[in-house]
Amino acid sequence: MSSEPKQIMRATGRLVIEVINSNPNGDPDRESDPRQRPDGLGEISPVSFKRKLRDLVEDKEGPVWMTLASELSLTPEEFGILESRASTLKEIRDLDEKEFIKRYWDGRVFGNTELEKGRKLPVKTGVVQFGLGVSVAPIEIQRLTTTNPSVQEGKSVGMAPMAYRIVQHGIYCMPFFVNPSAAHKSGCTVKDIELLLALIPHAYAHSRSYVRPNVEILHAWYVEHKSPIGSCSDFKLIDALTPMKREQPDSASKNRSEYDIPKELPADLQTKVAPLRDLMEF
Repeated sequence: MSSEPKQIMRATGRLVIEVINSNPNGDPDRESDPRQRPDGLGEISPVSFKRKLRDLVEDKEGPVWMTLASELSLTPEEFGILESRASTLKEIRDLDEKEFIKRYWDGRVFGNTELEKGRKLPVKTGVVQFGLGVSVAPIEIQRLTTTNPSVQEGKSVGMAPMAYRIVQHGIYCMPFFVNPSAAHKSGCTVKDIELLLALIPHAYAHSRSYVRPNVEILHAWYVEHKSPIGSCSDFKLIDALTPMKREQPDSASKNRSEYDIPKELPADLQTKVAPLRDLMEF
C-alpha cells in the first residue's frame, strides 16, 4: 500500500437545484425580488450559496458540523470561519500567515483578501470557485401582500404589501471548480475538500426560511479529472450535465417533469475522467 499522501485533483462540479414557490436568492436592489436577468432567467449568486456552507461549519453545536466532524475527524480549532459575522478585522490581521491558514477553513478553500492588507503578501485565490447559478428557463415571479405585526400603537396587525416574493418553479444550474494549483498557496488540504463535498447536500435542507421553504439540490454532480492538471474540458462536462426544457424553452416551467435531466456522462467523456459522482447520494 502506498504511503504517499492523497492529493487534491482537479474537478468539475454541477449543482442542479429545483425551486418551488420559494425565493432562492433575493436581490437587494429590487426590494428582495428573486434575482432575475433581463432575459428572464433566474440567478443564484455564488456568495449566497457559500454563505450557507460557511454557516453550517460555523455552527459547531449544530447537527451537520457535529456529524461531519465525527465522520471526518475534524478539530474545531482548525475549521473556523473567516467571513464570520462574529469576526473582527483586527483579530484577523493580527494573525501571522501560518496561524491564519491553520485557523480558517473558508480562507483555505475559497481564498481570502484580508490577510494581505497592510502587508506585502499576495491575494490568495481559492481552490474552489462556485459560478453563478442560472435557471434553465425563464422564471415567473409571484408577489403577494402578507400580514405582519403592526408597530403602530393600538393596531395588532399590519400589512406588508408585496412582501412575499417567490419563484413559482425553476430548475437552476450552478457550476463549481476545484483547482489544485491554488492549494499550496492557500494551505487547502484534501480534508478541507472532503468537508466541502460533504456539506453541499445539506446546504438548503438545513437553511430553510419563510421565503425559502422549498429549494432542493436534485443532483450535485462531481467529476474528478484523471490528473491534477486536468484531463477534459470543464465546459464539455458542464454542458453534458445541464438539463433541458423539452418544450417552450422560453417559457417558465410549472414542474420538474418538463425537463430532461441528464443522469450520466456521454461515453466519450467517461473515458477521460473518473466515474461521475452524485454528492446527493450520501
